[in-house]
Amino acid sequence: MRFDSVLCGFIPEPRGRDGLALAMLLARRARGRLTVATVQPPSWSTPGPARAEAYAWRAYLKEQAEATLAQARSLAGDEAEYVVQAGRGSGRGLVELARRRGADVVVIGSAPGGARGRIGVGSTADQLLHSSTVPVLLAPRGYAQDPPPAFDRLTVAYRRGPGADAAVARAARAAVALDLPLRLVTMVVTHGFGGGGATGPGAAVGGGGRRAGAGQEMLARLREQAAADLRVAAMGQRRRCQVEVEVLEGRTIAQALRAASWLPGELIICASSETGPLRRVFLGDTSLKIVRAATRPVMILTRQP
Repeated sequence: MRFDSVLCGFIPEPRGRDGLALAMLLARRARGRLTVATVQPPSWSTPGPARAEAYAWRAYLKEQAEATLAQARSLAGDEAEYVVQAGRGSGRGLVELARRRGADVVVIGSAPGGARGRIGVGSTADQLLHSSTVPVLLAPRGYAQDPPPAFDRLTVAYRRGPGADAAVARAARAAVALDLPLRLVTMVVTHGFGGGGATGPGAAVGGGGRRAGAGQEMLARLREQAAADLRVAAMGQRRRCQVEVEVLEGRTIAQALRAASWLPGELIICASSETGPLRRVFLGDTSLKIVRAATRPVMILTRQP
């Protein structure tokens, strides 16, 4: 997995600057091309009951696009390319532009209203995360205010299965391309242990017997299985890059994520749901919980055959 072409969706708001800061960091590290896009409604789709004159509507759209891209240019400079894309919805417009331009990844900021340092999923992200044909990278709120000078490490949320194994292989190729170490983590969610438990990145497993001892025994087995699965997954990639593994534990996914150490330039990678369409991003319940709990940028990969 390479990042020769990085596409960033930009709006003249703090979340637009967050996504652009992350896209600039990625393009610089990968020595890739950066394209900054603003998505607007079709020029023929005149709004309101008065049906404004088409030429006035087009002039307004042009003025807004020029102002938006001028702000982006002041941040990213003249080396990036700046384009206007028409679309009924920002996410759909970025999906179409990524397909037409052959982008390797689409980068956007968090939806407004969320906590600083966290990722909110709004309508743009929702459209991308259920239909994009390329990976989608999300910046936490406030990322542009204090971005790291460089990426430090790639961390993959892992649960044994074809989709996760394919994600690890792609992440390992990305680690090589970006010259970064790779970490594989599996989350053991302990909610309900008295007992019962869970393994994988947040896949809850209920039950486990009426006695607390039976629950703790099951939890111990899940820990052992998670560690063994991680060792096997890492073994296949260590010829490519430096790989470390870690089992994270907590009553919830958010708590498990807080149990880990996170470098300033960490980037988290999740696989798409295995129930989604092939070669598209499709955010599953587990990955959504990771996205909402993460304090670092998160990339959702497309599902591969």
